[in-house]
Amino acid sequence: MTPPDTPPIPVLPSNAAWPLHSTATSRRIEAAALAEAAPHALMATAGLMVARLAQALAPGNGPVWVAAGPGNNGGDGLIAALHLKRWGRSVQVNWLGGPEVLQDDARDALTQAQAAGVAIIDALPAQPPTAAVGIDALLGLGTTRAPTGAVLEAIRGLNNCRAPVLAVDLPTGLSADTGRMLGEAAVYAQHTLALLTLKPGLFTADGRDHSGRVWLHRLGQSDHADLADAWLTGPPAWPIRGHSQHKGSFGDVVVLGGAPGMAGAALLAARAALAAGAGRVFLARLGGDALAADPLSPELMPRLPAEVLAASVLAASAVVCGCGGGTAVAAVLTDVMLHARRLVLDADGLNAVAADAALAKLLTARADKGLATVLTPHPLEAARLLNCSTTAIQNDRLAQAQALAQRFRCTVVLKGSGSVVATPGAPPRINPTGNARLGTAGSGDVLAGWLGGAWAQAQTDSTAHSLAAASVWLHGQAADVAHTAGPLRASVLADTMLSAMAEHASRAR
Repeated sequence: MTPPDTPPIPVLPSNAAWPLHSTATSRRIEAAALAEAAPHALMATAGLMVARLAQALAPGNGPVWVAAGPGNNGGDGLIAALHLKRWGRSVQVNWLGGPEVLQDDARDALTQAQAAGVAIIDALPAQPPTAAVGIDALLGLGTTRAPTGAVLEAIRGLNNCRAPVLAVDLPTGLSADTGRMLGEAAVYAQHTLALLTLKPGLFTADGRDHSGRVWLHRLGQSDHADLADAWLTGPPAWPIRGHSQHKGSFGDVVVLGGAPGMAGAALLAARAALAAGAGRVFLARLGGDALAADPLSPELMPRLPAEVLAASVLAASAVVCGCGGGTAVAAVLTDVMLHARRLVLDADGLNAVAADAALAKLLTARADKGLATVLTPHPLEAARLLNCSTTAIQNDRLAQAQALAQRFRCTVVLKGSGSVVATPGAPPRINPTGNARLGTAGSGDVLAGWLGGAWAQAQTDSTAHSLAAASVWLHGQAADVAHTAGPLRASVLADTMLSAMAEHASRAR
């Protein structure tokens, strides 16, 4: 017997945004689906899809190892094992459960698998068995405790398995909502088949490292986009310039930063603003020779800080402030807060706000004046702004990004693996692109500058949320397509972003 031609679909690469659903929302969707479906029908479909994907990932008739837990996630694994055996595979199930704790669907799955002659062992092997593919069906949605005992040992066994591992719904030991590891270990899966809904934790914090490539099968249900708790950002549509447009059509950017010893950060931001398409970019260094031209980007227009701090200039520009600003940036922030129409606040600008309650008050008050702001903190800067630890930030990146957005009434880009974009009144977005090649000095300055350059061209101030998500997506995409084995140097990052944009636009046509 051959598997039916109804494969799951890969989430990445994607040409669209995807709705993400928390554990609570997924439970509601699941309950409604179960109420409408025939008994055991959802698990039957789920198990079949797990088997189908496992067969596709490891074609042929090599052995399959299934580590199954006592709940419905384990039931999905048992149904998968049943199909794989019928298709001629040798299947070993190590089942960590007892019949007395099984729910109806899982009990039915166990009965079916036993009747089909699947080898089911109620203990773990001393060593991971030789297999063409391993299936993690241990624990599923709603797990909140650190794995212990046999489950923890099974996680370690799967991580030591030489075969690729397919996780059912989410890797065991990973929080579905936050993407953090619940304890000392979580399954490192090469593939994850999400069932019914996509969970936010697959795409941020530890999630991307543990989930591998994510696939989705909705088990015959709709995408429930109206119930989304967050969105996975899809590639944006890049604007097409009209023939009659000119540099005045694309706005002005002011970059304020570059204190002594950190002039490069402001240069990187200013060059990125140019690459993003701003009509004019004024570079105001806070130290050194403020009027020195940039030989690599002579298009930049050096200015003294006092020149760009005029209220009329700030009100007509997108201002990128803080890149390499050091302690000197605090002296210019009051004017910037009061008059910048569009403000991207980064790095030392954020640290200055965290250290000065008066500046924090000015930042919060900008919303009352109709002035738009985007903050771009990494986890440590976010922790300073919220007066908490970086561990607290990383333990729930979605919630903390939203807390920052509410605190300062603006858009926040919480950088890191699965960067989060949050704005009051809008569903947060999680970015799916990027990798550790961006973990190098200056990459954040490039992002801030690019966002400023993109925002300067917008017709309205209210585009901050979507432009931040678009800029973060492209920033990460540049690292994904970069032809380098090591870090992607910030000095070439903006040009790589342009290449990534052109490549994506070409594929989209």
